Amino acid sequence: MHWSQVEIGALARAASCAPSVHNSQPWALEVPDGVLRLYERFDVSLPRHDPTGRDRVLSCGAALANLDLAVRVLGWRPEVGLLPSPERADLVAEIRAAEPGEATPAELKRYSAIFQRSSYRSPFALHHVPPRLLRLLGDTAAGPGTEARLVQPRTEAAPLAELLAHAGQLLRADRAYQRELTAWTAQLREPPSRETTLPWSGLVRADTHLPDTVTLTERVAAESLLIVLTADDTRRDQLHAGAALERAWLAAITEGLVGSVLTQPLHLPEVRAGLIEKLGLPGYPQAILRIGYPVTATPGRVLAPTGAGKRG
Repeated sequence: MHWSQVEIGALARAASCAPSVHNSQPWALEVPDGVLRLYERFDVSLPRHDPTGRDRVLSCGAALANLDLAVRVLGWRPEVGLLPSPERADLVAEIRAAEPGEATPAELKRYSAIFQRSSYRSPFALHHVPPRLLRLLGDTAAGPGTEARLVQPRTEAAPLAELLAHAGQLLRADRAYQRELTAWTAQLREPPSRETTLPWSGLVRADTHLPDTVTLTERVAAESLLIVLTADDTRRDQLHAGAALERAWLAAITEGLVGSVLTQPLHLPEVRAGLIEKLGLPGYPQAILRIGYPVTATPGRVLAPTGAGKRG
């Protein structure tokens, strides 16, 4: 099969709206022979924030999830081959239109959510996300060797807060990290506010006030946090994690929820190991997804979150 220019445009637009590390969109698309190829751009580098390139791979996985949905909405069942060529380390995936197939209502809703998604870094509304929806997000995220595990507020908020507080202190004092963060926020039309940005959203700047551990524990306990886990920590696992993260986020949007992603502290070995040990995680934490309801000014009207970036 050969994609039309209109179809290629739709595929490219869906990929471009995927969340990516510092909005870098570290991927490239090619459709030379009817096969959609997704490449990782190794030239996109954040040495301090993402020293191993893990977030870059997660970003490519999120783009792959969007491409999968776009192919389905275009009327085809996608056949996805991950890391198909040992000779091309940058080739992340090949996607073929295997056979005609109608998109399900849920797929259509998640596809529409691609273009609504933005990072909500402000505090959420006070009412909690129902357990039914949290189970739905976990089921939607589940994939090969991948799961989204809910943080238990009563027993796990305190150890998680301790680890996040430790990470916040180190990131705040890290000048190289601060330079990368400043370069990214300078590109945003509405840079995140120092007053409303939450420390565990990862945007800890040199002048950010970090709450004490007790306060941070209370804030963490009040939120719904999903930890995306993989059975192993290979590049393939990280691609699966990025796709799982995006699936859960899009499903949340279809239910009237908003979210943001935290990965920065997980690049600190002691934080990642501490999460595995203190929370008894059955795998490797790749990302934390904050989920909640947006704050509203009046019924039916949602306030725009501070610092919301379309692809952040």
